[in-house]
Amino acid sequence: MGVEKSDIEQLRIWRENNERKSREILDLWLVSLWIKADADTLGNEKYLILEQVCIAALDCHILYVAKNCIETLAKEFPNSLRVRRLQAMFYEAKEDFEKATEILDSIIKIDENNSAARKRKITVLKAQGRTVAAIKELTEYLKIFMADFEAWQELSELYISEQDFNKAAFCVEELILHNPHNHLLHQRYADIKYTQGGVENLETAKSYYSQALKINPKNMRAIYGLYLTSSALATASKCAAPKKKEATKLVEYALKEIQNRYTEADVVVTSLAALEI
Repeated sequence: MGVEKSDIEQLRIWRENNERKSREILDLWLVSLWIKADADTLGNEKYLILEQVCIAALDCHILYVAKNCIETLAKEFPNSLRVRRLQAMFYEAKEDFEKATEILDSIIKIDENNSAARKRKITVLKAQGRTVAAIKELTEYLKIFMADFEAWQELSELYISEQDFNKAAFCVEELILHNPHNHLLHQRYADIKYTQGGVENLETAKSYYSQALKINPKNMRAIYGLYLTSSALATASKCAAPKKKEATKLVEYALKEIQNRYTEADVVVTSLAALEI
């Protein structure tokens, strides 16, 4: 039986949309493509499909499928850094982190600007619980790829896991510069400042929670953050009297908003329940 054209088109759609539907891709390969057809009948997209299936198989930890794909690709492209990265991912899936790191280092030695290999190495370090080493590697990565939004976000999370809140805040500041209209980033920065504590940090947190609410008035976490921060400022001994007065008003405002949101939610739930009846 031949390969269904619709199956290949579906894989193409997932690739073009950057959809990592690993289970669906693997099922399609095992049921419709691998069993029914030789890989040579996959046409011009043969190697793209093999790479796509390999990553899906690694995601699902079906290693024999991934190994077959890698062997076919390595035979066709013996010097490909792209194939070497798949090999590193294969050893990573087997938890042979030493071998995976060795392959990734060899790729980076050949191509220092290979962002995919550098990111993969950071993932391997995280998988081993080597957070400090992952931070160092990610910092080096950002010296080359300063505009990588996801990398700054990941670095902030790593710093938070190490309780290095000053550096985590710096990372989120970079994210806000990249995307100043993202209310979640303002909220995240406020969360970090609130965690650090102290009147100055609490004032900063209050400002950023307020900005998050200005961008998205429906941000419930920002409202609650504003309530907590203002409550802390209202009772802080080192906070000036005018600031305490302002904080007290914000506490009342935030508390009222929280109560209103819960009332609205109850009305919606009641209405939906009535419709079901």
